[in-house]
Amino acid sequence: MSKINITDTVSTFSELGNKLAAPDAQLMELIETERQYNAWFTPESVLNAVTATGRMLNRADLEQWLTKYDITQGSDKNVGLVLAGNIPLVGFHDVLCVLVTGNRALIKASSQDARLIKYVLNLLVKLDSSYADKFSFVERLEGFDAIIATGSNNTSRYFEYYFGKVPNIIRKNRNSIALLTGNETTEQLAALGHDIFDYFGLGCRNVSKLLVPDGYDFNLFFESIEPFAPIINHHKYNNNYDYNKSIYLVNRDEHLDNGFLLLKQDTRLTSPLACLFYETYTDLPSAQYLLLQQTESLQCIVTTAPLQTANQVVDFGQSQHPQLWDYADGVDTIEFLSKLG
Repeated sequence: MSKINITDTVSTFSELGNKLAAPDAQLMELIETERQYNAWFTPESVLNAVTATGRMLNRADLEQWLTKYDITQGSDKNVGLVLAGNIPLVGFHDVLCVLVTGNRALIKASSQDARLIKYVLNLLVKLDSSYADKFSFVERLEGFDAIIATGSNNTSRYFEYYFGKVPNIIRKNRNSIALLTGNETTEQLAALGHDIFDYFGLGCRNVSKLLVPDGYDFNLFFESIEPFAPIINHHKYNNNYDYNKSIYLVNRDEHLDNGFLLLKQDTRLTSPLACLFYETYTDLPSAQYLLLQQTESLQCIVTTAPLQTANQVVDFGQSQHPQLWDYADGVDTIEFLSKLG
């Protein structure tokens, strides 16, 4: 096993964070061209993801995060990673966790997001060449001691079949929800717009549903999110909006429409793209009960209301800015990896 120097690790990754937080010309060129490979990866979305990752890798948070664990011995295992590709750099945190615990990452990147993660890891090697043999990109996973795989509810069944015999973290579909009390300010609701629309709503941390009190007036909500109206100019988003609107009209489903977002009352959590479901509640305990029933399907809850929940609770506008210790599905990845040795 290779010993891990936490101080050196923090220094290297904080330096990587600095380079991502302020992209140079070469990285900016990559950011600009990603849309050629994935139409959802607009320059604005990719730049947002890259700089947010850079800010996440700040020295203070890295120290606070890593000193909680006993990882100085390193695990030195081969960890297969099946990365998602729904939003830019979405799989970076898993790769980071493998590397800081001394393991080797066997990375099966998504075809939707293969170039960014390769660039970032090559940048890491330029900062510290010792990481050069700590990761590899593969088309087929083999020779692994453990697996971290992210996919849908359907693909998770295949993951469990193929990878169930080794230690694993297998993630399924999750969504995020916002609990409104009716006392939110215009500024808070405008910030909620980021939770809904950033990355076009494609991430598991994007809000796909609102819980609102009985009789809630949506006028202030619609007024507050008006700055996000230009999202309708993206052709793929617009196609989804038009398609779902036509379905609602043909089926005569009651819904609200502000020209770029469809709002529909529905008990389901996962709403179609360009749509937002909502459900009403009578009081906070009943809202908390509704949330409790969906704990295993929720990634995070956006609200300022006091809640007792196992899910992560974040303020308005913060769902897409997780910290290093905000693990997907609430499963501590570092703890899982550090025990492999």
